Amino acid sequence: MLATPEQPIFHPSQRGEAVGPFLVMDVVRAALARAAQGLPVYHMEIGQPGTGAPRKAQEAVAAAMAQTSLGYTPSFGRDDLRAGLAQLYANRYGASVDPQNIAIVAGSSAGFNLAFIAAFEAGDRVALATPCYPAYRNILGAMGLEVVEIPVGPEDRFQPSVEHLEAVAPIEGLILASPSNPTGTMVTAETMEALASYCHAKGIRLISDEIYHGLSYGQREVTALTYSPSAIVVNSFSKYYSMTGWRVGWLVLPDDLRRTVDRLQANMFICAPHVAQVAALGALDATDELEALKHTYAKNRDLVLSMLQAAGVTTMAPPDGAFYIYADVGHLTQDSPAFCARLLDDTGLAITPGVDFDLQRGGRFVRFSFCGSAEEVERGCDAFLNWVRRR
Repeated sequence: MLATPEQPIFHPSQRGEAVGPFLVMDVVRAALARAAQGLPVYHMEIGQPGTGAPRKAQEAVAAAMAQTSLGYTPSFGRDDLRAGLAQLYANRYGASVDPQNIAIVAGSSAGFNLAFIAAFEAGDRVALATPCYPAYRNILGAMGLEVVEIPVGPEDRFQPSVEHLEAVAPIEGLILASPSNPTGTMVTAETMEALASYCHAKGIRLISDEIYHGLSYGQREVTALTYSPSAIVVNSFSKYYSMTGWRVGWLVLPDDLRRTVDRLQANMFICAPHVAQVAALGALDATDELEALKHTYAKNRDLVLSMLQAAGVTTMAPPDGAFYIYADVGHLTQDSPAFCARLLDDTGLAITPGVDFDLQRGGRFVRFSFCGSAEEVERGCDAFLNWVRRR
């Protein structure tokens, strides 16, 4: 009898294993499992607008499907879409952007991957303020970059400052999000100018996450492009344009990175999905419909704030923009994942534990998303308030 060779043993890569979970997706799965049992669920856990793509986006796709096969586009995307986005920057910010410096990408997630690979070497130190969107930390870690966390709080409006950057120097990069996920806070024009100017002068690559632009409630958004010729801007059609599943976004690149990102995009993704680019072009003309959605978000925001006050939750980030409220529930729990799991089991309300955004301090925080329908948000608020009062 012939001896059989030992079976080879395979292991996941260390960098892959080092990537932490995205806990909100675990909440989504649990909520969907509950709904599959016929039990009520109120979705306030995920940043996904309760409506689909705007009507003009859908009409553009229907017309294109009847006329063309929608094959590959150039790696940076359709010229008419890039020109439309350049016009958006002129109209919204008074900023002059060359369409050739705009890359259409498969959602902001692909944009972050491309930006990080193009801008940084393995081992570079990249700073970000926490609490933050967890994928920043996880993607950077998977690429062998060193994440430099800057803990911020209410006294900082949950945003970094030049003083914070000086305290963690030296760094090669900074990720800045305004409006921020999970807090919804924004930087002022003065702070954006100070941070952008400091980064440019010090050779620190600024990556400005502007995917929630268009969704602000009083304070006006400012773009890093106004203050820095070296910043990378990441934006998306997912949030303001209500097109999460279409997976289409864009980068605005400085001149020195344009060819690098072009090569990376062509090799890694070829191009963003053509059908999504067509939808995005239509969405640029859907301002009236999108502003009506924003009005719904504003009313939902006021409803959640009122509910939290009634529930005794008085410490939270000021939600200047986006569609989130990051609330301190430390008087109710120090274990936000267990708290959110019990809340879902008892009431059907799905919210996100703060440890998704802040590994050290997130046990006492939760995030409410208010981009669903007015009816769903109202029912979710009632469920939370009644549940807290019964505790």
